Amino acid sequence: MILSFLFFCYTGFSQTPDKTAGSMEQQLENSTENNADTESEDDSYLQQLYHFIKHPLNLNYAGENELKELRLLNPLQVQSLLSYRKLLGNLLNIYELQAIPGWSIALIQKIRPYISVDARTDVLTLFNKRFRSGEHMLLLRAGQTLERSKGYLIDTGNFYTGSPQKILLRYRYQFKKLLQYGLVAEKDAGEQFFKGSQPQGFDFYSLHFFARQIGIIQSLAIGDFTVNMGQGLIQWQNLAFKKSAEIAGIKREAAILQPYQAAGEINFHRGAGITLGRRSWQATVFISGKKVDANFIADTAQYSPDHVSSLQTSGYHRSKSEIEDKAIQQQLVFGGNLSFKQQRFSVGVNAVQYKFKWPLIKSNEPYNLYAMSGRSLGNVSIDYSYTLKNLHFFGEAAACNNGRLAFINGLLVSMSATVDMSFLYRNIAPAYQSLYAAAFTESGAPSNEKGFYMGISLHPAGKFK
Repeated sequence: MILSFLFFCYTGFSQTPDKTAGSMEQQLENSTENNADTESEDDSYLQQLYHFIKHPLNLNYAGENELKELRLLNPLQVQSLLSYRKLLGNLLNIYELQAIPGWSIALIQKIRPYISVDARTDVLTLFNKRFRSGEHMLLLRAGQTLERSKGYLIDTGNFYTGSPQKILLRYRYQFKKLLQYGLVAEKDAGEQFFKGSQPQGFDFYSLHFFARQIGIIQSLAIGDFTVNMGQGLIQWQNLAFKKSAEIAGIKREAAILQPYQAAGEINFHRGAGITLGRRSWQATVFISGKKVDANFIADTAQYSPDHVSSLQTSGYHRSKSEIEDKAIQQQLVFGGNLSFKQQRFSVGVNAVQYKFKWPLIKSNEPYNLYAMSGRSLGNVSIDYSYTLKNLHFFGEAAACNNGRLAFINGLLVSMSATVDMSFLYRNIAPAYQSLYAAAFTESGAPSNEKGFYMGISLHPAGKFK
């Protein structure tokens, strides 16, 4: 049994209808149904949908990146809206969406809670309101599993040193999608709290400041943030879906820089990033420095220098061994993107470089033959997308510093108002290496895969799919 207590407070918010909240959770469940039943602490997607309920996305002025943030429109539907808007001007009413090619009644009903067709608000007025007219959100959540785990038994040796409660504290200030900052603090079950190895209280703290649309500055991130590039072959830190009934989900779509506001302790950067944009060009650079968990091996037998044998990704610091692994490795990351976009075509060049304090040296086992090793890792890639009538082509070609290559190429086709198809081919070398990557693959990390995927979605009548 799990016992939990929840304190959730919005200031200036109206109550969210249960029906809408249930629809959001169902959409997320449909998209993650085949994600190997893995538990994720990244609830940023749900937070984003809740924000769109309170502040609907204005379809008359939303750009391509903003439309992608909904994650409910495929690239063909996005391009159809942009083309319709360019040809006929702004939408006069929400019912006019039915006239857009590729926009079905079922799609409009699905996105209806998150969109509007309002007139544009004065930009100067919005800028003056950013720091004083936003909304504050405070969340305090505590839970405990009533059955006692074996980890709390002292005679097991490597027992849990803390209490069985799991606690999450989150504060966020947000003004539309233009400005937000906040704090996240988390303690996992079994971790100490204001004592022992955690005299500062929570085991994990995260701070972020994120601003958009300040003149030429498209995005500015300070503190904790995520980076998403291409099709996830070299870097993708946002929630990424695998195979599901949403066949258009084979394409990765998100803004390159995103604020980090989840409780996960691994998949994010800590530093600063900026995206500059002018006309069809956009450039992003970022730098990050943080300590990560690792299994440290001292040079006791003089067979090898001090090193780490693996990077730990659980985020747990409950037992003596887990506490010893905390923040052992120092990680420096820097990279960027340069892209050119027109209405139907885009191409981007991406790069990311990692530097580590301690070299990574794996044990001499067959399954580690192609594992990452050394003090550095680098990746570069080129990604593209092109829309031709009812066809949308996309892909990415990537390489790592050992010279191994990885390719992903896909096609989305709208056959008719009731039939959609998707195709994707991937070819990733066995020795290809990347960190914080999440491409459309079978395994968790893009490596050692070659395969072809095809999906078809039929809408015969009404709500049947």
